[in-house]
Amino acid sequence: MSDTAHSTVLVLVGSLRAASINRQLAELAVESAPDGVRLEVFDRLGELPFYNEDIDNDEENGGVAEPVAALREAAARAGAALVVTPEYNGSIPGVLKNAIDWLSRPWGNSALKDKPLAVVGTALGQYGGVWAHDETRKSFGIAGPRVVEDLKLSIPAKTLDGKHPRENAEVADRLREIVDKLAAEIG
Repeated sequence: MSDTAHSTVLVLVGSLRAASINRQLAELAVESAPDGVRLEVFDRLGELPFYNEDIDNDEENGGVAEPVAALREAAARAGAALVVTPEYNGSIPGVLKNAIDWLSRPWGNSALKDKPLAVVGTALGQYGGVWAHDETRKSFGIAGPRVVEDLKLSIPAKTLDGKHPRENAEVADRLREIVDKLAAEIG
């Protein structure tokens, strides 16, 4: 693994909305990166086709779509991953689940295999997206990364009072701590 990979954290945002609070949380994570660590937001999850093993294995016709190749390359360059996600109907947003499916291949040797991963986010419910965050950790844990279970942050959106997460000192401090600890997990 190159020094660049050691110092890069891939950030995946489970919401496609430009004004998403989770996107704001990802921005705050980028701003919170410790010296020598770069957080790279992969902003193309909405471009990924639905996972289809036929497409994934179709080398005759050029293989995977370019956004899939770009996602896998970004994951391969990274030394860790931070997933920032809302909760949709009590579970993982479809766009994020689709990314997990693409990143789980090739099975047993994915681009994120054994790399540390943390899940954080905010949602409208009273528990801040805990169900989606737990499901995301479970799915990624099966897909290959090493989920760092004690790096958790589920923020009920109402606690932000309509403000950017950076304006909440407790949220900003906790997220900075998570980013620092995730970066320290990079081997």
